[in-house]
Amino acid sequence: MELFRKIIITAVLMSYAMFGMAQEYRTEAFRKSYAYEESKQYANAINELLSIKTDIYAVDLRLGWLYYLNGDYKNSLYYYAKSIQLRPTSIEARFGYVLPAAKLKAWDKVAAQYDAIIKLDPNNSKANYYRGLMYYNVGEYAKAAPYFDRIESLYPFDYDIVILSAWNCYYLKKIEKAKLLFNQALLIQPSSASALQGLNACK
Repeated sequence: MELFRKIIITAVLMSYAMFGMAQEYRTEAFRKSYAYEESKQYANAINELLSIKTDIYAVDLRLGWLYYLNGDYKNSLYYYAKSIQLRPTSIEARFGYVLPAAKLKAWDKVAAQYDAIIKLDPNNSKANYYRGLMYYNVGEYAKAAPYFDRIESLYPFDYDIVILSAWNCYYLKKIEKAKLLFNQALLIQPSSASALQGLNACK
């Protein structure tokens, strides 16, 4: 029994030592990859991380970013997708995924990620803004309105949100609300040409 106990203890100590060595190796690979990224040697930064076993969230997330910087958007999507699979509630991974998807003009995939983020975090200002903007840009003002209304209520003194919400109201023929928002935009940026144009259009 004593011999068995010693074997167990030895095995546990060895596993801790191996874990420590693996962690140290990963930390060094990350350190080198950051240094390569800083000097814009993205291929070298990628290779440092590929030396580590993937299916580790931090590795896959960073590979998604580095492939994006290197202009390899398909591989960037691949690694960001792996990150999302590993951590489905990660908002940062989903925002990362949007970057290469937008470069590839895969707007359905961009929209799907914004929808997923809003489901996880209904008041996420960035996701609401850009999801609303996607509808706004194709003239679907009624669909854009709930997103703009939500973030305008949370950030009523943010110029970008207020002016976009104002124009959306104008196109929906909600003229009185549009006037209020255009005037609010002028309080934020008194020289706003867009707000002045909007007020003139509301006459």
